[in-house]
Amino acid sequence: MSFKKDEMLILPAVDIKNGKCVQLVQGEPGSEMVEIENPERVAKHWEDLGAKNIHVIDLDGTINGVASFDIIKDILNEVSVPIQLGGGIRSVEYARQLLDLDIERLIIGTMGIQNPQTIEELSEEYGSERIMISLDSKDNKVVIKGWQEKIDKSPVELSQEFKEHGAGSILFTNVDVEGLLGGFYTEPVEELKKSVDLPIVYSGGVTTINDIKKLNESGVEGVVIGSALYKDKIDLTEALKYQKRQI
Repeated sequence: MSFKKDEMLILPAVDIKNGKCVQLVQGEPGSEMVEIENPERVAKHWEDLGAKNIHVIDLDGTINGVASFDIIKDILNEVSVPIQLGGGIRSVEYARQLLDLDIERLIIGTMGIQNPQTIEELSEEYGSERIMISLDSKDNKVVIKGWQEKIDKSPVELSQEFKEHGAGSILFTNVDVEGLLGGFYTEPVEELKKSVDLPIVYSGGVTTINDIKKLNESGVEGVVIGSALYKDKIDLTEALKYQKRQI
């Protein structure tokens, strides 16, 4: 599903680790606050509640370098809505394998940041609208390799570069607040939104319906909701009311 000016996509998160759907605190292995069997059924549950898109992250691919390829295929077989997928994409060959499965958007982080030519190559082959660059921010610097390594550039600086390299959209994750269920600051995403003319999907610290409202007003094209859904702090049906732009 392409981005529309009058909409903000609401994307429930399905993160895969050890064959389960999990939610981690700030991405740290061993910090699971949620563990549910059968990630494909979890994705189907969100679809049944009205989600028009699902955000899937392969944490095993990110943390261990062992892709959850069969589970990804199970999710694709289980749901009929578009999937955006990231995590552990370390080669163009694997990226092609996933895109050929009919993933709507592929989220590329470390590989693309270390080798921007891969973004250009995949965008030319599959279309830029299917290639999303992941800019994960900690202390206003981009972090890679599962948030373990910081590079000396801000999300704003890199966003300009990756528009030139052919990325069709940005996933912006504020690692400082990810998984803490304590809300977030709007300034970083607002700054990024003003600096680059690309669709931006926001992730990190979304805890209340008011957070969804603030993001809708910020003009971002999508928001990922994870822990707040699983801990019953946000009702998906209520959140989906904000898919239409409120301003």
